[in-house]
Amino acid sequence: MTETRTFRIAAIPADGVGVEVVTAGRTVLDALADDSRGAFAFDWQEFPWGCDYYQRTGKMMEDDGLDQLKDFDALYFGAVGWPTVPDHISLWGLRLKICQSFDQWANVRPVHFLPGITSPLRKADDTDLDWVVVRENSEGEYAGLGGRNLSGRGPGGEVAVQSALFTEVGCERIIRFAFDLARTRTRRKVSSVTKSNAQQYGMVLWDDVFKRVAADYPDVETESVLVDAMSAKFVLHPEDLSVVVASNLNADILSDLGSALAGSLGLAASANLNPERRFPSMFEPVHGSAPDIAGQGLANPLGAVGSAALMLDHFGLHDQAARLNKAIDATTAAGILTRDVGGTASTKDVTMALIDALNA
Repeated sequence: MTETRTFRIAAIPADGVGVEVVTAGRTVLDALADDSRGAFAFDWQEFPWGCDYYQRTGKMMEDDGLDQLKDFDALYFGAVGWPTVPDHISLWGLRLKICQSFDQWANVRPVHFLPGITSPLRKADDTDLDWVVVRENSEGEYAGLGGRNLSGRGPGGEVAVQSALFTEVGCERIIRFAFDLARTRTRRKVSSVTKSNAQQYGMVLWDDVFKRVAADYPDVETESVLVDAMSAKFVLHPEDLSVVVASNLNADILSDLGSALAGSLGLAASANLNPERRFPSMFEPVHGSAPDIAGQGLANPLGAVGSAALMLDHFGLHDQAARLNKAIDATTAAGILTRDVGGTASTKDVTMALIDALNA
């Protein structure tokens, strides 16, 4: 008998449909563990933080929340945001606070085209499309540097300054991460996204670091593309993409575009990684809290379940991650689809179909 590997996971459903998709993901993961014959198990602890918590306490999470989270093996996150709380408060008070404090500097967002789901791209009908967006997740345009001042001038006189931060260390580690990832893929190629024609300091540093790091990977194809041209390339020539590495804001926008091209933001998975494993990494679907459908059982759980597969990979359970991704493919191929991708299935319907596919 081998000893069961038990992974301690902090579940933070947060707001809106985050509650529903985290529940779905936990249900699927527990079913996978139950079928492992004691090889692994999950020890869950749920935290009630989010906009409801803010309405009661004036805080998005407890003062010592980071201390409570730091010893978990991973964090499983739902979605943050609600109409009654300003978005910059909800985001910075919870998700970004965790990402930055735990130095989760590598955000990985696969763009995967699932069988049975119609893409708005005609090219997807007869072309194998599959790429990964690697997002710098600790600095860049989301560094949070700046402020608002001079409100005493009266209406119309206030000034806001928002500074992007690019460091050589930050650029190098995410670019090197992208190259290492490219070496694991069939197409060994890294596309760097830049805007150095207009941002002559930060993005020129990015470009310089990219060229220097690329020299260490002669076996990997490279290209450097302006962000506006890359937006067009996502639509017109997506078959030429494998690993796309970009700054915090640019990758955020491009990965959402990629998910929309795959059929829905509800499909998009992501991992916020601290590759050195000094802190726990966090796994979350890309979609938002969707207040318009929250609590109705309509949310697409596939983004959350795909994020769970990324978490399994992070734990070294690669075969189980592949098994879960295969179950996702089988579920969509069978036409068991939520409303956002043209179906009528409920969140629970898809969850149960995933479990059935695991057992097939």
